[in-house]
Amino acid sequence: MTSKIIGVGSCIPSEVINNLYFQSHDFFDESGLKLDQDNVEIVRKLTEITGIEERRYAHKTLVTSDLGVVAARLAIENSKIDPETLDYIIFAHNFGDVPYGNIQSDAVPSLASRVKHQLRIKNNYCVAYDVLFGCPGWIEGFIQANAFIRSGIAKNCLVIGAETLSRVVDIHDRDSMIYADGAGAVVITITKDDIGVKSHLSASHTLNEKDFLYFGTSYNSETLSDTKFIKMNGRKIYEFALSQVPQAMKKCFDESGYKINQLSKIIIHQANEKMDQEIVKRFYKLYDLPVPTDIMPMSINKLGNSSVATIPTLLSMILNNELQTHHIQENDIVLFASVGAGMNINALVYKF
Repeated sequence: MTSKIIGVGSCIPSEVINNLYFQSHDFFDESGLKLDQDNVEIVRKLTEITGIEERRYAHKTLVTSDLGVVAARLAIENSKIDPETLDYIIFAHNFGDVPYGNIQSDAVPSLASRVKHQLRIKNNYCVAYDVLFGCPGWIEGFIQANAFIRSGIAKNCLVIGAETLSRVVDIHDRDSMIYADGAGAVVITITKDDIGVKSHLSASHTLNEKDFLYFGTSYNSETLSDTKFIKMNGRKIYEFALSQVPQAMKKCFDESGYKINQLSKIIIHQANEKMDQEIVKRFYKLYDLPVPTDIMPMSINKLGNSSVATIPTLLSMILNNELQTHHIQENDIVLFASVGAGMNINALVYKF
């Protein structure tokens, strides 16, 4: 007995932010010194390294839970279940609801409770709670939902990943250009068929890596503000991801019992195109194989990095035939993987 996906949905904000948006920004380094390069060169390097040409920002009237509600409704509609039969609503995020122009995060009550309220679910035994696990939060929520189903205490679960990172970035930090907003959701249910979750793995590297992603003040020392923003040590994250994620992916995939030539797709957190490509290259190198053509769908070039939302959004796009170059067929074996703040890593093997 395991769990299978029966519904997907996403919320891709309508506000398109292309790279020209950043050409008038004043960028500083972590020491507070203005960067020597002009913004045209800074943006060119961003595109070259990350693959990002544009990203989406949420409308000023919306917050993270609003995006989650849209994705959830679409997933429930796609699943054709009665929402009153949901046993769990698990909402993965990292920063709560941050209203536009406001520096304060709001996470009480939980975002999952807000979604349940907006869905008008009357069933008090539908449990709603949040997961904070960095960018791997949505996969972790999926793993938890699968555990509830396998244990027999749940039949239907809704797992949401949503974020509005545009509300927590330092506009004077060039790393702010990678971040985006969005939401994705799935409904999963119990199954005894030969499909669904086949293996999963999670890890938290905290001894020396805890602060590779952190909250810090603006790089512009003239702001005189104590407001903190999402910050990252990009070089250390890159090195960590390349050294740790491929091995975790291999361990998870080997535990599924499948052979590497049976793997159909790798749906990886859309963090950085060059980093993701190198992770997959090193993953296949562990099997002494080259990377197969079209194994890794990408959406980062148009949607940016929306943290927990990247994987469920990308999955929804593929299953709804919104990504022309990639499709998932019956019996396909898919490996999901993510890395992020914590530093957390997880992976999951799924048979469609």
